[in-house]
Amino acid sequence: MTKTCDYFFAPQSPWAYLGHDRLVAMAKKHDVQIAVKPCDLGKVFGVSGGLPLAKRPPQRQAYRLVELKRWSDYLQLPLKLHPQFFPVAPDAAARLIIACRRAKGNDAALALAGAVMRGVWVDERNIADADTLAAIADGCGLDGQALLASSDSASVQDEYARNTDEAIAANVFGSPWYVFEGEGYWGQDRLDFLERAFAKRTA
Repeated sequence: MTKTCDYFFAPQSPWAYLGHDRLVAMAKKHDVQIAVKPCDLGKVFGVSGGLPLAKRPPQRQAYRLVELKRWSDYLQLPLKLHPQFFPVAPDAAARLIIACRRAKGNDAALALAGAVMRGVWVDERNIADADTLAAIADGCGLDGQALLASSDSASVQDEYARNTDEAIAANVFGSPWYVFEGEGYWGQDRLDFLERAFAKRTA
């Protein structure tokens, strides 16, 4: 029986970007279904005590850059520490990913989410811009304009709000966050533990 892992993330998160492809590969290897759940990290922070980047103390902001470079080098994944369009409003991108999941399924939504993240952290694209989002979706073999149109629907907005409520109920306080068999794993640096759980519980 296929197991499911809930994947809570914000599409502008560099840590989600660094872990995204590994998560997808792990899930495929262990026959685990990924439930794609982009959520409003600002609302999650509001409940959990987190702070947006600009409001964090200088020493925390500086160390974040050190860690991003370390992980980028270690994983051999390109990442621009100061991309042109960051910070960036994530809501339109999150809704586009949800619209894609509803129209094309989880695999397509995962591919689009990865492309959106690369858009921010590699290609320096503005994911708050509708035309940019449509172009990214087109690059994934999707109909970007059609997805944009459906991303404004009440059902997509409701799902975005529901994902956020589910994240809060699951005690999420950062991105990415994975929930498997009722247990939470915060951050791409916990993917090794998550894979052990996949292997153990899907054997």
